[in-house]
Amino acid sequence: MTAGEFLNLWTANISNWMGTLLIPILLGAGFYVTIRMRWIQLRKLRHSFEVIGGKYDNPDSVGDVTHFQALSAALAATIGIGNIAGVALAVRLGGPGALFWMWVTALFGMALKFAEATLALNFREVHEDGSVSGGPMYYIERGLGAGWKPLAMIFATLAVTCSFFTGNMNQANTIAQTGTAFNVPTWMTGFVIAFLVGLVIIGGIKRIATMASRLVPTMAILYVGGALFVLFSNPGAILPGFATIFQQAFSLEAGWGGLITVIMWGIRRGLYSNEAGQGSAPIAHAAAKTDEPVREGVVAMMGPFIDTLVICTMTGLAIITTGVLETTTATGAALTLAAFRAGFAFAPEIGSLIVNASVLLFAYTTIVAWSYYGDRSITYLVGPHAVKPYRWVYVGFCFLGAVLPLVFVWNIGDIALALMTIPNLIGVVLLTGTLKKFSDDYFSRKHLTYQDYLQQQSS
Repeated sequence: MTAGEFLNLWTANISNWMGTLLIPILLGAGFYVTIRMRWIQLRKLRHSFEVIGGKYDNPDSVGDVTHFQALSAALAATIGIGNIAGVALAVRLGGPGALFWMWVTALFGMALKFAEATLALNFREVHEDGSVSGGPMYYIERGLGAGWKPLAMIFATLAVTCSFFTGNMNQANTIAQTGTAFNVPTWMTGFVIAFLVGLVIIGGIKRIATMASRLVPTMAILYVGGALFVLFSNPGAILPGFATIFQQAFSLEAGWGGLITVIMWGIRRGLYSNEAGQGSAPIAHAAAKTDEPVREGVVAMMGPFIDTLVICTMTGLAIITTGVLETTTATGAALTLAAFRAGFAFAPEIGSLIVNASVLLFAYTTIVAWSYYGDRSITYLVGPHAVKPYRWVYVGFCFLGAVLPLVFVWNIGDIALALMTIPNLIGVVLLTGTLKKFSDDYFSRKHLTYQDYLQQQSS
């Protein structure tokens, strides 16, 4: 075994071990917040839609972007290749029942996202130029006290690491590999990715949010629309597909070991997909224009809802209803591709185009959004002067990610992602009492709508 193979195997074992360990920790934290907040993800779902729709927008509030743009920026990083390849992997290795356990992670993940975003808004820092920074590093230090700053710095350091690896190089490599299917050299793909990413991220969160608010709805409609076509090409299979999911989610046909496999694959892929509890999304939500932290919290709840309950469900159902689990041995993105090609039987190339285009869009928006997570983290660690150099280095890593073999990088990125979850969850759990006070106070008051605001301005 070469040194490179040893490093790949060693880091892969650590990554798998940590990923398994995090399952009960993340679910436990999500359940705890859900109970303390009295199932806020269900009680206040309507209010979430109202806020996203702009009902309470106030352009005079502190912040950089609107509620919708903040959600779009967070979703740009969250909706990625895991929605295409990760779901397919879970369904292949865990069976259709794994999809049910992905839904469970989304339900508890909505409560965690509410907590993370609310705390990020409340403890964010407003800079002299009016821009803002927020996220776990700020609510750990400011919420728990200065004695917790080392933990906050650990989180920020790991977030920077993840931005280069998980958020950047891994995604760039996926795009490059997709390009090779069309005989495009990886170096050329890497150059184009670096150029397109640089065009957006050099402008900071406002340009990132503008891009995200346009691209995220477009790519979601493209992919979900294609999946719906696949489903309704065989409508008689939809209800039996749901029945199969629920039956196999609790089936003991393969014994307790088989059931545990189903649960583990569903939960693990669900947590990876919606990123609840990992501490990345609240960095984007902290930039929202609002003076009400809870208001952005209810917006953040929609992240796991859209990512897992909508997009991942579409992928899973497309695979289950087309029968490709039985007719092909493919897994990952190739399995999703087979499902879309089967659904577009009259023109399989259309199914291929939708999946390939979605992979490109999902990966590109993830790269762009993760750059913001990294530059806010580097700002916390070093100061604003480090942001521009960081962005240029980040652009360079896009090229490297496209041209280098990335098994080791994937593993390091996954380890850093798992490690950054721990300090974030410590902060969230210890601040849940404070969070509840914010929430109770917010929902006890009547709030000024955007129309009320306009009337006040004109009078």
